[in-house]
Amino acid sequence: MKDTVVPLPNGDFTSTRWLKDHYYNKGYMGQTKRVKLNKFMLIEDRVHEVHSVIVYRFKMGDVEDPDLYAAQPLWEWQSSEMGKWVMERSVETPTWHRQTSPHQYHTEYAVQAWLKGVDYSFWVLKWGNQVDKDTVISV
Repeated sequence: MKDTVVPLPNGDFTSTRWLKDHYYNKGYMGQTKRVKLNKFMLIEDRVHEVHSVIVYRFKMGDVEDPDLYAAQPLWEWQSSEMGKWVMERSVETPTWHRQTSPHQYHTEYAVQAWLKGVDYSFWVLKWGNQVDKDTVISV
């Protein structure tokens, strides 16, 4: 793939090499449940709206192996009250995503989870403001 600059939907620009490599910059936070995710899902004989939400994010400085250094904050989050609650109630096993910023020399990590409507409302009311001070990010 030729490395060219392309516009992203949010107006930023990035290289096609980053787009190709970005697919491999994620992983599950445990054993996957192998659930096909849809906006509306039948769970326990009831239809629920499923929300995809960033439940945790942090930045890692310019280190040689960012995934190795990121394991500690990911594990601490997973062992926290919020992490245990999200891991237990997520429709599919939460995933971590990594994005490198060559301009600011850091790597940003985010944990994405899929929550049912009632669990999503509870999460926003209890922890949403801790994750992102301005807005809750729903993807």
